[in-house]
Amino acid sequence: MAQTLELAKAELVDIAKRQISEHLTMPAWTVREKVALACRILSAKGHDSGLTGQITARGEAAGTFVTQRLGLGFDEIAASSLLLVDEDLNVLSGEGMPNPANRFHTWIYRNRQDVNCIVHTHPLHAVALSMIGRPLKIAHMDTCVLYEDTGFLPEWPGIPAGNEEGKAISAALGTKRAALLAHHGLIVACRSVEEACTVAVLFERAAQLQLLAESAGTIRDLPPELAREAHGWILQEKRSQAAFYYYARQVLRNAQEGEGHPLS
Repeated sequence: MAQTLELAKAELVDIAKRQISEHLTMPAWTVREKVALACRILSAKGHDSGLTGQITARGEAAGTFVTQRLGLGFDEIAASSLLLVDEDLNVLSGEGMPNPANRFHTWIYRNRQDVNCIVHTHPLHAVALSMIGRPLKIAHMDTCVLYEDTGFLPEWPGIPAGNEEGKAISAALGTKRAALLAHHGLIVACRSVEEACTVAVLFERAAQLQLLAESAGTIRDLPPELAREAHGWILQEKRSQAAFYYYARQVLRNAQEGEGHPLS
């Protein structure tokens, strides 16, 4: 005999959250391995744009972060090819140099102690949206992770290699998880590599959905209370981990063993 058919929605949500916390697991990958996998995942999801874009994660020591080596594409990144740099982008371990655009990551990490991973990419639909100066609009259940959680930088500050760009991008992000940068791309700043990667995937999907929907008609707004409920539901830590693990399994199935493997 069913025992839950008379329960209120809030009670059912609480039960589901407990079950998700208990049953969803993922491998004990290192931060470097997660960053390498995030690079491969985002490459597979259309976030590649030559050598542009960066993914960083806080290092163990204060004022340090892990990032990819300039000259490698997202699809070439392995844990062993990542660099550890300080706030001035001096290389503390690894070979090569970081992307000079990593400078604005330093500003975000300094202003946001809650952020442990930053993703900056130039995916097709987010970039197209940035070119027409239109903020990201969230109007679908799957993308509610970004509802009231996306900033907008309306003016392009030029190449992001100076401190002025770092200040402008950090200010546009504010306390939110993501921002659309005019004439540029997206920025995501989250609590973990898993969360940042999955939010970046959903950001690009939201941009694609927006462009498709606006070409067909007027987008209808979501009921705010329900959208906020979905935002919290999708952002459960275990849900982010499970989604990341699913995407990782996809790229690992296609990865060849040996040198260049994302976990090598």
